[in-house]
Amino acid sequence: MNLDALIQEFLDNLAARRSSHTVRAYGTDLAQLATHLGGAFDLAPSRLHGYLRKYGSSPVTRARKLSCLRSFVRFLKCTGRLATDPTEALDAPVRRRRLPKAVTADQAASLLDQADLGKTPLRDRALLELMYAAGLRAAEVVGVDATTIDLAQRVVTVRGKGNKERAALFGGACATALARYIAEERVAPTSGQPLFTNRWGGRLTTRTVQNVVKRWAREAGLPPDVSPHTLRHSFATHLLDGGADLKSVQQLLGHENLATTQIYTHVSIERLHQTVAKSHPRSKR
Repeated sequence: MNLDALIQEFLDNLAARRSSHTVRAYGTDLAQLATHLGGAFDLAPSRLHGYLRKYGSSPVTRARKLSCLRSFVRFLKCTGRLATDPTEALDAPVRRRRLPKAVTADQAASLLDQADLGKTPLRDRALLELMYAAGLRAAEVVGVDATTIDLAQRVVTVRGKGNKERAALFGGACATALARYIAEERVAPTSGQPLFTNRWGGRLTTRTVQNVVKRWAREAGLPPDVSPHTLRHSFATHLLDGGADLKSVQQLLGHENLATTQIYTHVSIERLHQTVAKSHPRSKR
C-alpha cells in the first residue's frame, strides 16, 4: 500500500471533523513518519518507537506525535488496512502538566478599567471585556458575527474547537462596552458580518487580538507573558474562586471532557494555599 496516499486520505477525512490547525500539525507529524519509514508501509512497533525516539524531542512533543499515530492507526483499522494496532505496544511519556496562568481579579480590573488606549479604544476595550467575561479563545472572539450576539440577553453564539457551537454568557460591563463600540466606532464590514472589524472593514485576525492584549497589559503593568489565553484561564479560575461548579465552567468553556476543566481546580487550590501561607498566623512557623 502507498503510505503517502493513505496519509493524504486520513488527512482529508480528518479535515471534516477537526480544525485546520490540527490537520496541519498531523500532516507535519505524518510527513516525518513517512520520511523515517522511507515511504514504506511498515508500521511495526519497533519502527514506530524509532520514529518517536527520533522526532519526539520532549515529552510534550512525543505525546502529541503518539496521539497522531494512534488516530492514524484507528483510521487504518476502520478502513480495513490494518488488523491489529501496533501503537498498543508504545508507552505514553510521563509528562508534568503545567498549570494555566491566570491574572488576579485585581489585575483583571487594572487591565479593563484603565483609560482608553490606541486608535481604536472602544473596539479594543469591547474585545478584552468579551474575552474575559465569556472565556473566549482568540480564534473564537474574531469569529464572532454581529448577528450572533444578543446584548439584551447578554449571550453570544461561539464556534469553538471542532467547529462546535456553544452559548457564551457575559455581564453588564461587557454589554456596555460592546454597545458603545457598535454605536460609535465599529467600521461596517466589507464582507460577512464580523463583530470586530479593522479600519478597512475586514475581520480581525488573532494576531491583532494578541497585540491588543499585550499593549493593554503592558500599560496596566501586568506581567509580559499575559496573552489572550491568560484571560480565558482567568475567567475559569475566577468563576471557581467565586463558587461556580466545575460542570458549569466546563460548559461555558466548551470543553468536551470534564478532565480538561479539572486542571483549573488545581489553580484555585494553589491560590488557597498561597492565601493560607500569607495570612494564617501559624503558617510560617
